[in-house]
Amino acid sequence: MSENLLDIENLTVTFPTRAGAFQAVRGISFTLGRERLGIVGESGSGKSMTGRAILRLIRPPGRITADRLEFQGRDLLAMSEREMQGVRGQKISMVMQDPKFSLNPVMRIGEQIMEIYRFHTGAGKRAARAKALEMLEAVAIRDPERVMRAYPHEVSGGMGQRIMIAMMLVTEPDILIADEPTSALDVSVQGSVLEIIDRLVRERGMGLIFISHDLNLVASFCDRVLIMYAGRIVETCAADRLHEARHPYTRGLLGSLPRIDRPQKRLQVLERDAAWAEAESVSGRL
Repeated sequence: MSENLLDIENLTVTFPTRAGAFQAVRGISFTLGRERLGIVGESGSGKSMTGRAILRLIRPPGRITADRLEFQGRDLLAMSEREMQGVRGQKISMVMQDPKFSLNPVMRIGEQIMEIYRFHTGAGKRAARAKALEMLEAVAIRDPERVMRAYPHEVSGGMGQRIMIAMMLVTEPDILIADEPTSALDVSVQGSVLEIIDRLVRERGMGLIFISHDLNLVASFCDRVLIMYAGRIVETCAADRLHEARHPYTRGLLGSLPRIDRPQKRLQVLERDAAWAEAESVSGRL
């Protein structure tokens, strides 16, 4: 059996439109081990769609195809919807960008965490409550008893995001997909949330797919980075060598970032090449 948690080959996500079939993800291939893998690119590049496709959250008329989409050697595309329910949340979890749209506004936070744990494990109410409190403590929430009784509108954005992380990790999955987990947070809160994710991923030996627009953040936080453009992977590189990337699209993204140490009157404008969207590059591939 492969040591990889995920093996993906020629993954494509297609939607029908009046102008014809539109490919949001266009034949991408990569693997995920017990590592922190970053996926970066502009809005619309296919980052989030890739994460949703792994969990088969693309609903008709959208269509997912792949030569291989395997989790620990198991074919995700061949699974029934019932089998996928045993994978989503239990084996592979996904933290969405904004907790306000992910938490149920009419359920107490504790009930939501307990519901997920009981659904996937069959645990009793008392065991689920103890596990929920344990996870809230693990994400550095000071008064978990109070938070268990609270509704989503009664907590801050930073706490809401930590609650979502606790909820997605309560079943101890093998893979966590974090879709822009810090973009809606204040800069002062981002660091603590990333520290929590990093600690939990390392302690549990998980694989992490970290989706972000922030190249500097991914370079400092991840082990490896995929750069996506127009639904394709144009470059793969080690995260600590991201600033040495060779593909002109990656260089353009890096050049468009404002820097305190090198102030400029006008940021670089990204000049695009139609060829970037036509073929997957091997530049910088590990």
